[in-house]
Amino acid sequence: MCFPYDAEPPVPQILGAAVENENLTLRAADGNEFSAFLAKGDGSQRATVLILPDVRGLFHFYEELALRFAERNIDSLAIDYFGRTAGLGARAEEFPWQEHVAQSTFEGVKNDVTAAVEHLRLQDSSRPIFTLGFCFGGSNSWHQAANGHELAGAIGFYGHPDRPDFPQGASGVIERVADISCPILGLMGGADQGIPSDIVNKFDEELTASSIDHQIVTYPGAPHSFFDRHFEEFASESADAWEKVLSFIAENS
Repeated sequence: MCFPYDAEPPVPQILGAAVENENLTLRAADGNEFSAFLAKGDGSQRATVLILPDVRGLFHFYEELALRFAERNIDSLAIDYFGRTAGLGARAEEFPWQEHVAQSTFEGVKNDVTAAVEHLRLQDSSRPIFTLGFCFGGSNSWHQAANGHELAGAIGFYGHPDRPDFPQGASGVIERVADISCPILGLMGGADQGIPSDIVNKFDEELTASSIDHQIVTYPGAPHSFFDRHFEEFASESADAWEKVLSFIAENS
């Protein structure tokens, strides 16, 4: 699992910011309907972020993160993965995510991301779009960089670069590096027991070999899911990661 249900983004709220938000139902090309949460700022930042959650799907952590982006005038759309197997709605604490992750597919996530990207481009086709994901969503964010969405960049927090995230029909991101078509940002925990450092280094090396503009940052001692307000001992790492996200978006917009 990635974040616990009570996790909170370690990003300061900007009180008084002009932010609008709404719950959406989007439809993929295969007919799947899935939930999404849209947060909008004043539109002064020429970028949009598509948030790909961890294995829990869409829950309050990602809604709050979308609002933090909107407060900084970066529109943000967070989506759920499990419309095909669990129906619509944000996911509660007791949501049995294991059984639904086991039924998810590479093509299903790709189709949902395509629908989300199309929705964002209907709002403003001139804005660059970035994907941002965590854990399961981190590696899926990098996958989308190779899926033909014409992204401006793909950001992943502690995604596994070399492990297929689906029971069948997909490979790890490392095997798809040659197809990546946008800059990559990776933010990793040095004490993440599920992602060996040699795999992270291999990902970095493969991106370099393929001349992909990228930055892979590892925070020594930080565990998986360190980007959480409750990890007070990693507050400085979280603050640095957030600044790197904002800088990456600004530099590639």
